Amino acid sequence: MDSFYRKNLVNALSGYKSLNLIGTRSKIGQNNLAPFSQVFHVGATPPLVGILFRPHTVKRDTLENIYETGFFTLNHVHPNFLKEAHWTAASWEGSEFESTGIKEEFKNEFFAPFVAESLVQVGCKLVESQTLKVNKTVLVIGSIEHIFLEEKGVRKDGSLDLNALETVSVTGLDEYHLGKKLSRLEYPKPHVAPKEI
Repeated sequence: MDSFYRKNLVNALSGYKSLNLIGTRSKIGQNNLAPFSQVFHVGATPPLVGILFRPHTVKRDTLENIYETGFFTLNHVHPNFLKEAHWTAASWEGSEFESTGIKEEFKNEFFAPFVAESLVQVGCKLVESQTLKVNKTVLVIGSIEHIFLEEKGVRKDGSLDLNALETVSVTGLDEYHLGKKLSRLEYPKPHVAPKEI
């Protein structure tokens, strides 16, 4: 099939994906911001996240900054800056923060910049990286060092209410969505139908 068609089709097959702006900074102080839909939970004890990067066959500022400094931030995207977040994917010269108008924010002396507009900000430190044999995709695993959350989005049990936070998700490369809660169900057990919680 046509390569453009295949790329669009295969990218959308996994369904709704999380959308994060990853903030990094080079050793010489150049801030960088880029959208990623391949961020996922790796473990809670210790708290770890994974990110998949396309093969490192061309210059990739985000990946190179992570390798160079060991730090990055994850920032949820919300409707009030969705277009600017999408725009960070363009091939800018200089900082995407300055070019798109998204505000950078530094907290707790953490090296990498956070997105000031984001209601969920996570500061991470590089702990492991692997190049996958199958297609040269790069897997980066980071430890969660800092979490900054808007209180309205945190439930008493520690789970997040992404509807209240208006966290944006993505399908494919360029279609964005707001989630709609259908149900929250109790932990499943054999022979007991799950109840709403």
